[in-house]
Amino acid sequence: MSHEGIRFVTEEQARREEAAHKELPREATEPLKVRVQKTEGTGMEIDWKDGHKSRWTFAWLRNACPCATCHEEREKAGREPGEPKPQATSLLPMYQAPPRPDSVAPTGKYAISFHWNDGHTSGIYSWDYLRRHCVCEECTAQRTS
Repeated sequence: MSHEGIRFVTEEQARREEAAHKELPREATEPLKVRVQKTEGTGMEIDWKDGHKSRWTFAWLRNACPCATCHEEREKAGREPGEPKPQATSLLPMYQAPPRPDSVAPTGKYAISFHWNDGHTSGIYSWDYLRRHCVCEECTAQRTS
């Protein structure tokens, strides 16, 4: 008997997936102000219409790319969005420039996209995705409780 297509999840995974699909209030996923600190190279900040503030580093954003390729690679490796790939241990690691966007553009009224300095351009970061992956202490605590 084949079990293809059947996926077994832990209770914790099921709870996280359920929370990820819960609809957020509109004010929670509509930005009031978006600041991308491209020149400074520090990251992006969003003030949401519900009064919440979120901040991400460019490294976190690049490691959380929501495109299908990056998402599948993270899932296979068991990494969460924003979690970096493990680096190979070698005597002389190759230098890799820190992630920075070469350009940033709005995608309709629902998202933002980055053209990264490593050549990657296919991720569309929806406001909903960003709010669900807010890395502030309050949001992180809510996801882990």
